[in-house]
Amino acid sequence: MTDRLGYHRYWVAEHHGGPMLAGPSPEALIGPIAAATERIRVGSALKVAETFSMLAGLFPGRIDLGLGRAPGTDPITAFALQRDRRQLPPDDFPQQLAELLGYLDDNLPPDHPFARLASSLPGRPGGPQPWLLGSSRDSALWAAELGLPYAFADFINPRGAEIAALYRERFAEHEHAGRRPTTAVAVWVICADSDDEAQRLASSARMTFTLVRRGQLIAVPPPEKALRFLKADDRVDSGSRSERRAVLGAPATVKEQLQDVVSSYGADEAIVVSITYDHEARLRSYELLAEAWR
Repeated sequence: MTDRLGYHRYWVAEHHGGPMLAGPSPEALIGPIAAATERIRVGSALKVAETFSMLAGLFPGRIDLGLGRAPGTDPITAFALQRDRRQLPPDDFPQQLAELLGYLDDNLPPDHPFARLASSLPGRPGGPQPWLLGSSRDSALWAAELGLPYAFADFINPRGAEIAALYRERFAEHEHAGRRPTTAVAVWVICADSDDEAQRLASSARMTFTLVRRGQLIAVPPPEKALRFLKADDRVDSGSRSERRAVLGAPATVKEQLQDVVSSYGADEAIVVSITYDHEARLRSYELLAEAWR
């Protein structure tokens, strides 16, 4: 549907060990999604270079590889996913990122023990387009240094406009030949036929995130249950709406608010994150947003 409506990308996330979000194995979804569409770019969070090189060979020019530092789960599930559980893994994301890009670009140093493996990746001569995902200054600095497109998670940290500006500033300082800084801002968006209906649909995610902050993982509830919870629970903090930005409303409302966010970030693209209980409501949100944006 998003392909037909004119969206540019469709990304699936990687989350483990929780009932709220589906998709512990995005690489298993990307192939079928790309096969069922004709134009839209398809992508995901970190998996090994071989998998995404193979996908890029099957669907040239349409595969994105989103690289994020966060494991996409809670600490206990992350520990369960480890091969070696004798101790916590080191925080070596920058080193892993550099090695992965070395594989994809086939530019590992000649004396690197894995250098010969890079040239044999499937899907050559093409490959996936790496993006760095983040919500902090560190990710902005890494993206700028490595010359990568940068996707900022405004739905996690709504105070990222200065971080996006820092990314562009440092990118220019590194003088990446033939490349320019590219920014996408990911925003929580629900578009409905009326402002009130969008607020009603958003109650499902509000309840979910309220309980996540208390360490309770639940499946996304229906709006009726969520509204009762939000009304009855006096522990729901009044600042929850302001701490997590949500662009909610009828098409005209959403278009104006989303344009403001994109402008504040100086972003090239907006990525909409739409969490609803009902799948049809999410599809309707995509449809209304596409009509408004055109």
